Amino acid sequence: MGLGGCIILIAVGAILTFATDWDMQGVNLDLVGIILIVVGLIGVATFSSVAKRRRVVVPPTTPVIDEERHHSRRDGYSDGYGV
Repeated sequence: MGLGGCIILIAVGAILTFATDWDMQGVNLDLVGIILIVVGLIGVATFSSVAKRRRVVVPPTTPVIDEERHHSRRDGYSDGYGV
């Protein structure tokens, strides 16, 4: 389940808990809504912790050199700001 699914669970749970007055025999819709909100929040927390671990970027050990830029200067071409 992605982040969008977790947000949908939270929204549906909030609607069931706070915006409905339905009475169903044998089902407490307020409790179902609270359960959906809690599951959605757990999903958001899990998703964000996994995404945070994936975002760690290791800097390259060797410098990146733009070969095209260096060749154009050796060939006598300007860098685009003058003749």
